[in-house]
Amino acid sequence: MQPINIAIVDDHKLLRQGLQEVLQKNTSFRVVLQADHGKDLIQQLKTLEKLPDLILLDINMPVMNGYETAAWLKEHHPTLKVMALSMYDNESAIIRMLKNGVRGYVLKDAENEELQEAIHRIMTTGYYYSELVLGALSKNLMSTNGVLQHPGNLINEQEMKFLKLACTELTYKEIADRMNLSARTIDGYRESLFEKLTVKSRVGLVMYAIKNGLV
Repeated sequence: MQPINIAIVDDHKLLRQGLQEVLQKNTSFRVVLQADHGKDLIQQLKTLEKLPDLILLDINMPVMNGYETAAWLKEHHPTLKVMALSMYDNESAIIRMLKNGVRGYVLKDAENEELQEAIHRIMTTGYYYSELVLGALSKNLMSTNGVLQHPGNLINEQEMKFLKLACTELTYKEIADRMNLSARTIDGYRESLFEKLTVKSRVGLVMYAIKNGLV
């Protein structure tokens, strides 16, 4: 089994080196790049024949911080998995990074076991929702009118109705009848949610709804 190739972006050199040593004690991981800040990362990515599998990204960095770097990666390398690794435990930092495309958020004082679990979870399922992240999501991903906001996207009221009905045994045609809409409109809601929630099937929609307490 090929190791997971990891890039570490943090302005503290000793922390990067220590993190590399800890990770590479596990043969599942291989650190292929270290960068001081976002611009340094961008320059180094240009020299690589193959992108890393995962980027561990600090927030508080000079020149180009974690928010800006995550947003750049989301725009230019949307399939590249990014995990925030920061001392910030406030909800605004977590939500901002999630909106900028990061797949998970771990504090720097976390145990090594949690860090490794987070990396494996992101690589296998696409996301790592720690208690820290779930707490921030539960408090902040509801807009003032009660519509659930997914990181970087907004689920409108009609899409929410469709999502909840998709978690039942109703067929798509029956859902269309229940909502008094055409089958084509229902197909549009489905495809929109697939894109917004980065899932590919009805099962994925159901899993998202369960994870977020919608059903």
